[in-house]
Amino acid sequence: MTTAVAGGVLAELRGFREVQRLAYDCAEAVAAQLRPGVTEREAARMQRDWLRERGVRDWFHLPFAWFGDRTAFVNFRVPLQFFPTGRRLEPGMPFILDLAPVHRGFTADVGYSGSLGLNPVQDRLLADLEAYRGLILRGVRARRPLREIYADVDRLMVRQGYANRHRAYPFGVIAHKVDRVKERSWSPRLFGFGTQSLKGLAGDALRGHRDGWSPLWSPYRFSDHPPRPGLWAVEPHLGFRGTGAKFEEILVVTDSRDPEQSAFWLDDDLPHVRRWAEEK
Repeated sequence: MTTAVAGGVLAELRGFREVQRLAYDCAEAVAAQLRPGVTEREAARMQRDWLRERGVRDWFHLPFAWFGDRTAFVNFRVPLQFFPTGRRLEPGMPFILDLAPVHRGFTADVGYSGSLGLNPVQDRLLADLEAYRGLILRGVRARRPLREIYADVDRLMVRQGYANRHRAYPFGVIAHKVDRVKERSWSPRLFGFGTQSLKGLAGDALRGHRDGWSPLWSPYRFSDHPPRPGLWAVEPHLGFRGTGAKFEEILVVTDSRDPEQSAFWLDDDLPHVRRWAEEK
């Protein structure tokens, strides 16, 4: 990422913004079709089919769907528990759709939270998530170590009375880098993750290990470094008594000395951002 957010960089950002919007359009379309009795596996397949009809052939990871207390990762112990199950959606039940398509070589990774009918607890979680978007951005612009920003998020969750559920992800990550990948008509997958994307993440990890940074934003020592320029898929995930909610979207980090250009969210026209604006 160069200091000037212009020219070729703008073209790159436009490509990532378009695939991120495509992913959120998919999430909203599938959420509108959910009905009592639909299973997580069926919801995940609906996302795959919707995106394939629009030209998606590769993935950072295949779509996930979590219903009920699985939105808060209750009793999750091993990675296989993240994959969609036969859990059926019921009236009032919260859900999260998580999808990461690659389209025309650009990658997105988004999270969409909702409920089938009224769910006041998840509504509260969704409203309180707004504070994390600002907190994370301010920390990155101040060039605070990623590990410290993670701790800031933890402290805010404690003050709000919530549990940190992104700690249940592998390596406890709140974010990971995303990059362009070589466009292919089909890419093999490993445990639901596209091998092209995994190869890029592994390459970043090797370079980062040598240079003192990591493409994974975690609470551990390997994330004890300033924000690395690039694109980061950020996903603060709150849990409260068996209900979970999160957003996930791309944060752009540059090496600019201008605070507003040094870090910014790729797109402010997203479902959760519009929701917060409507609630004010």
